[in-house]
Amino acid sequence: MTKTVVISGGTSGMGQATAMARAARGDRVVVIGSRADAPYRADLSSIAETRRVAAEIAREHPRIDALLLFANRLYPKRTETPDGLESTFALYYLSRYLLGTLLAPQLDAAGNPVIVNVSGTGATAGGVVWDDPQLTRRYGMVRAQLQAGRANDLLGVAHTGRARYVLYHPGFTRSGQSPNPVIGAVTRTLARVAARPVEDSVRPIVDWVDHPPAAKLTAIDRGRPVPPTLRTLDPADAARLRAYTERLV
Repeated sequence: MTKTVVISGGTSGMGQATAMARAARGDRVVVIGSRADAPYRADLSSIAETRRVAAEIAREHPRIDALLLFANRLYPKRTETPDGLESTFALYYLSRYLLGTLLAPQLDAAGNPVIVNVSGTGATAGGVVWDDPQLTRRYGMVRAQLQAGRANDLLGVAHTGRARYVLYHPGFTRSGQSPNPVIGAVTRTLARVAARPVEDSVRPIVDWVDHPPAAKLTAIDRGRPVPPTLRTLDPADAARLRAYTERLV
């Protein structure tokens, strides 16, 4: 049966590879991206833009079988969105919260829906900086990425819809280029010796669309299950983050 698959960050890297693989299976693939050639163009670091594109997709696709979340970007210096939010937090975490929430009715209408959140689950470094989640003090690119990654872990824990939720850490993958030339050069050098081919990293995602895991929440770190007792999957922290996020939006 033809499936409807929504992919954020689907115009490059792993998102693009997944979109191509699912399209080859005959799916209706709905790609959201910031590039001019994106079928659904939106700045997902903007709350208003994310709401707009989610509403457009919901009108056109009353049933969504899979929501696949890839959108992320590295910000060497702290930048703020028009909403006054730190950009990594807004794009890497908040856009995923919004898409999952706003498209929940369409996911609930599908027979066996799944959400796959591609982040860094299994890692324990970093965490939500509860007294300064927008990192107005001591900003660092790695610190921002780690915070948003741990926030995505908690997003999966807090999920309440019908869809099965998968937190997936593919590991270092040869997938696209950074817009920052220095970061891009370092990443390309490392990728030649240490990165997995993108086809290997996306293979589980492509398969989960057809065969979602049985558990309500599944966390996979480079092919290995992550125990639900890991401190980064704490339900109390998930509820705390959900309350903070709802105040933001």
